[in-house]
Amino acid sequence: MIFKRGRYSGFLRPISYVVDLLIIHLLAKQFFIEDFQFLSYVIIVTIAWIILSVKSNFYEIYRFTQVNKIMSLIGKQGAVFFLIVFAFFGFYNEIQIEALAIFRYFLLVMLFITIAKFAIYYLLKKYRLLLQGNLRKVAIIGLNQKTDQLRKFFEENPEYGYRLFKTFEIKGPNKSSIQECIEYISKNGIEEIYTSVAEISNNDLAKLIDFADNNLKILKFLPDNKEIYSKKLDFTYYGFLPILSMRKIPMDEPFNKFVKRSFDIILSIFIIVGVLSWLTPILGLIIKLESRGPVFFKQKRNGLDYQEFYCYKFRSMRPNPTAHLHQVSKNDPRITRIGRIIRKTSIDELPQFINVLKGEMSVVGPRPHMVSHTHMYAEKIDKFMVRHFVKPGITGLAQVSGFRGEVEDDNHIINRVKYDIFYLENWSLFLDIKIVFQTIYNAIKGDKRAY
Repeated sequence: MIFKRGRYSGFLRPISYVVDLLIIHLLAKQFFIEDFQFLSYVIIVTIAWIILSVKSNFYEIYRFTQVNKIMSLIGKQGAVFFLIVFAFFGFYNEIQIEALAIFRYFLLVMLFITIAKFAIYYLLKKYRLLLQGNLRKVAIIGLNQKTDQLRKFFEENPEYGYRLFKTFEIKGPNKSSIQECIEYISKNGIEEIYTSVAEISNNDLAKLIDFADNNLKILKFLPDNKEIYSKKLDFTYYGFLPILSMRKIPMDEPFNKFVKRSFDIILSIFIIVGVLSWLTPILGLIIKLESRGPVFFKQKRNGLDYQEFYCYKFRSMRPNPTAHLHQVSKNDPRITRIGRIIRKTSIDELPQFINVLKGEMSVVGPRPHMVSHTHMYAEKIDKFMVRHFVKPGITGLAQVSGFRGEVEDDNHIINRVKYDIFYLENWSLFLDIKIVFQTIYNAIKGDKRAY
C-alpha cells in the first residue's frame, strides 16, 4: 500500500536504487573490454548493493531524517562497497587495473551518489514548500504542551510536507470524543495521526489502534511526562518476550567501534607527527623560560567505565598544590603569560592526542573532569555517570555548544550532561567530523569561555 501514501511517493525509493546503480555501472564500464566481464560485474555488484542497502537501511530516508544521519548511512555504505569492489577485481585478477584507478572509481561513485541523494532530499523539500506537493495530511489528538510543540513544528517547517488539519482536545471544555475524531479523520482523508499518550484512555487508545489498522492510517504517539518515555529506548525480543532497554548506544556496535577508533588513530597520528613533533620543543622551551616546572602537566581524570587515567596537557600554570583541586577561573593568577595564549587557542589540549592514541580518550566525547570534581558531580547531578559509558574526548558536543571551561553553577554542568547524553545516543562519524571542525573554527575565532 506504499503507493497510496502519496501520488508518486512509492516511486522514490526504486528511482533512488536505479540512479545509484546506474552511477556505479556507467563509471565502471571503462575498466572492461569484454562484455561478459562487465555483465558479471553488473550482476554481482547489483545483488551485493541491494543486499547491503537492505541490511544497512541505506534507503530508509524520510522527510524528517537529519543530514548527519544521511551522512552516516553514506559512510557505512561506502565502507562496505569499497570492500566489495576490491574483492571483485581481486577475484577477477585477469582484469589488469591499478589499485589507484579502482580507488579513484570508488571515490567518484560515492561522490556522485552523495550528490544524487542530497539532490533528491533537498529538491523534495523545495517541491513541498513551493509547489505544495508530496504532502501528508495529519491530525493531532490531545491538547497539551507536547502536542502544541508538535503543532508549531508542523506550522514552522512546511518544507517537511506535513499539513496539519486539526488538533483535537479530548479533555477540557471543548473536548471531542474519540468517535468524533475518527469520523473527522475518515471524512478528510487524514493519513497520519499523532496522539498524546498522556491524554488518551486505554479504551480510546484501543479504538484508535483498531481504526488505524483497519483503514491504513499511520498512527504515532507522543510520549507523556513520564521519564522513561523520554528516552531513546532500544526494543528487542527474548524469544517471544518484548524487552525495552533504557538506551541504545551506537558506539557499542562492533562496526561503529571500528570506525570511531580508526578515526581516532588516523587523526591522532596526524597531529602527533604533523604538529606536536615540531611544536613541543618550541613551546617547551618557552614554557621553561617563563617558569620552572615540567613542560607537560598530567592530571588524573575518569574515563570509560569510570576508570582513572592520566590526562596530558601543555603546562599553562605555575606549579601549585591546588592544581588538582580547583578549576581555572577567569583572570586566574596561577596562569602564566604563555599559558593564557595556549589556553585561549586550546593549544594546551594537543598532548591529549597521546591519550587518544593510547586508547584512553577519543577525539570527540564527553570532556573528562578532575577526579575530585567527578565524585562531587556524580553525587549531586542526575545522570552524570551516563557520560562514562563512552570514552572521554578532547572536544565534545557540549563544548562546541557553549558549555566549555569553568563550571560556574549547577545549570552549566546539567546542560553539559544533557549534550553528552544526546551525543552518546546519537553518535555518527559525521557528527564527530562536524564537532572537530566547529572546535577548530571556535579556536580560530576565539571563545569567550576559553581562559
